Amino acid sequence: MEDTHQPEKANAPSYVIFTDLDGTLLDPDSYTWKPAGPALALCKRLGVPVILASSKTRAEMEVLRHQIGLSTPFIPENGGAIYFPKPGIAPPPEGALDLQDTWKLSLGTPYWRLVESLKEIREELGLQIRGFSNMSLDEISRLTGLGKSACKLAIMREFDEPILVHENSPHFAAISHAAWRRGVKVVPGGRFCHLQGKNDKGQAVRILISWYKAIVYNVRTIALGDSPNDLEMLRVVDFPVLIRSQSSFVEMQKQIPAARISTHAGPEGWNRAVLDILSGLTE
Repeated sequence: MEDTHQPEKANAPSYVIFTDLDGTLLDPDSYTWKPAGPALALCKRLGVPVILASSKTRAEMEVLRHQIGLSTPFIPENGGAIYFPKPGIAPPPEGALDLQDTWKLSLGTPYWRLVESLKEIREELGLQIRGFSNMSLDEISRLTGLGKSACKLAIMREFDEPILVHENSPHFAAISHAAWRRGVKVVPGGRFCHLQGKNDKGQAVRILISWYKAIVYNVRTIALGDSPNDLEMLRVVDFPVLIRSQSSFVEMQKQIPAARISTHAGPEGWNRAVLDILSGLTE
């Protein structure tokens, strides 16, 4: 399913969708996106760009983008960068690095610095905090449910270190404070917390919203996510959607009172939410 969206200046709203992956567009256990097929097909028919924004690496997301048929920009590693595939619908923002098949706009802290920070935090607190950089492929596979080949893509990290710490851990506050003193932060996710720089999905989404608004007059934005690392992304869009999960959304709803909660979890919930929002465009 190839995305051939070519926006033009117009008065009618042009919609752009930003979406998390694990637990949102992807099933948290099987990693399938197929139940979201009808909504993705509608997006293709209406020319609505779907922007993937995830903690996954560029390498992981390239595989998924090919499977779904997307040629839009995408945001890997919790806003660590934005990639603009070639050929694009417009020049990338200033500061983007021209690579062979894409432009790369870096926003995050380099991975080697995160690994060094994690080592320092571990030694300072006397805690055995382990990240992907300390794990074998077998262990990552066991923790994520991914196969070995997928795990090899998951460790090709540039801006984000998944760490085996839960936000309800009695040590979470101390770890977060130690990270803050080093100019990095710990962000709760789905299976893991994430050690990253001052970047977040919201920053990357704001850049892309401005980029699209330079191409289209009237942009309306949708974002879908299921965990606290989606909070900043959900804050900056017109239609924030929380995809139902086993987690409570009480705190996130307080911060985003306009957010709707999907009726179903995972890609089923994604499908229904997107169809509901876009249904007016087909009438």
